Amino acid sequence: MPAGAENPLNYAVSQRDKSTIDMVTESIAHKQTLLAYQPVMRASNHSKVAFYEGLIRVLDATGRVIPAGDFMPTIEASELGREIDVLALRMGLQALGANPGLRLSINMSARSIGYGGWIKMLNRHLRQDKTLGERLILEITESSAMLVPELVIDFMDELQPKGVCFALDDFGAGYTAIRYFSDFYFDIVKIDGQFIKGISRNAENRVITTALLSIAEHFDMLTVAEYVENAEDAALLTELGFDCLQGYHFGAPTTRPAWLQSRHKRTG
Repeated sequence: MPAGAENPLNYAVSQRDKSTIDMVTESIAHKQTLLAYQPVMRASNHSKVAFYEGLIRVLDATGRVIPAGDFMPTIEASELGREIDVLALRMGLQALGANPGLRLSINMSARSIGYGGWIKMLNRHLRQDKTLGERLILEITESSAMLVPELVIDFMDELQPKGVCFALDDFGAGYTAIRYFSDFYFDIVKIDGQFIKGISRNAENRVITTALLSIAEHFDMLTVAEYVENAEDAALLTELGFDCLQGYHFGAPTTRPAWLQSRHKRTG
């Protein structure tokens, strides 16, 4: 390769990232963002919803709904990542305000803890409606929490007395959070889906999942299995002792959750 020539792979990656950044920027500018809601079911009764997870989506120029996994890794460390967290929180708080019986989890980056617009919005809504805190769950991935663990711990200490719950998402993905468990006091832990998917046919993942479940139970955390995609896995996870189950077996994320559909029927 001639001196000064750019590696073709690096160029392709940079162009892909630029395209993603441009798409998200345009979506924010034109208010083309929404939440998709996925139910988290009680393991003790697979027909009962424990809470919903609100997952941020953006619309691209063609109107396609783009899931967070397709853009958040590219923008999470940037200002765009903070703006997306603000939008997700705003839509989640509005949904909670409009639906008194709703309990909802919203994803956030630990980087947003110090972001003025995000924290001001959260505090304003908590002051305006005292019931919001008891129905709000903030989800932080294991990798994000480990960036600034002391900051996350202080943030949780501040908000948990107001009723806000915290969920550690993707637990087990990096095996880094375990030593902080005695300090973190997460209310909920979501076992990483790589160990859950197809667990009824994978003995090694059963061993790993059982170990992670035991750690969470030791610290008195409510446990959620992610990526539950069939009845066999759901039955085994229930037998293992999970509190809640989440995945396509119970329902895909939807922008038209049951409570919105019922409201439209009443007003239609």
